[in-house]
Amino acid sequence: MNALFEDFDEIGELAEALDDPSPGARIMAVIELADSADPAAIPHLARAIADEAPGVRKQAALALTDFDGPETAAALVSALTDSDPSVVEAAAISLTELKDPASGDAILPHLGDNDTVKLRACLAGIKELRRPEAMGPAITALQHADAGVRIEAVGVIGWLQDEGSLPALRDAAKDSDTQVRRTALAALGFSNSEHAEATLIKGLEDPEWIVRESAAETLAKTGHETCVSMLRAALDDEYWQVRVKAVRSLGKLKATQAAIEIAPMMDVPVPNLRKECAAVLGEMAVPETLPFLEKYKDDPDPDVRKNVRWALGKMGVK
Repeated sequence: MNALFEDFDEIGELAEALDDPSPGARIMAVIELADSADPAAIPHLARAIADEAPGVRKQAALALTDFDGPETAAALVSALTDSDPSVVEAAAISLTELKDPASGDAILPHLGDNDTVKLRACLAGIKELRRPEAMGPAITALQHADAGVRIEAVGVIGWLQDEGSLPALRDAAKDSDTQVRRTALAALGFSNSEHAEATLIKGLEDPEWIVRESAAETLAKTGHETCVSMLRAALDDEYWQVRVKAVRSLGKLKATQAAIEIAPMMDVPVPNLRKECAAVLGEMAVPETLPFLEKYKDDPDPDVRKNVRWALGKMGVK
């Protein structure tokens, strides 16, 4: 056996099948190398990423999901320029599974890449690695023409949780793309600054409900009671999804003064909203809300019933 594999007999034998003339046999070799969970398989899977058959390359990219580290990241980054879109997609997915911060060494040099698909994938891949060096390129990427790139750039900035990035996130919250604005508002949750809160409050007025929903949810993370009045106003939003988040945030902020406004929302024909209202009213335990809870203790929705009865128990009613 080749000396290269003398310490890894099983891996070496599996790797030999990567030279089989049959693509099917090479795919099986890739699968078995992945199943070994042995880091010694990484260089062989990296070699398979350059196989002549797209099916083998795709399987190798998927197989690398089970591994980590700079060598894995480098192989996946190389696959982002593959001629087959399915290989690129598989590599992009596997990149997001990396957890070792050292993997970022292979990704950082590509955060200014001109290839939009590659740039988007590299931003997504480095996000959870929390590499501070990614902040500058991510802020630059907020100016990219592709909304998908801007969304991933916001994600990188949000994960780094640096107060110095607030101006960039505030600008992103005014982006022309709905999903960029939504992601930017969610990213502001790490900060309890007045600037972050002001941006989130402004988000409650966004023309798109999914942006307002994100703002209503994230406001609870600021820890400021100054936003209570705006969240109370959001209880009248035309979209129940926004109202659910407003109710939840008011509960987290322990805004008991809003209980009397939340209680009538038990009458809405949306089980998810009734369920959330019941849970929050139980936490607030304001006696004036008891009639609304008692009315729904036999609600047809089991989750609503469960929360209502729990809330009544919290308030001493059996």
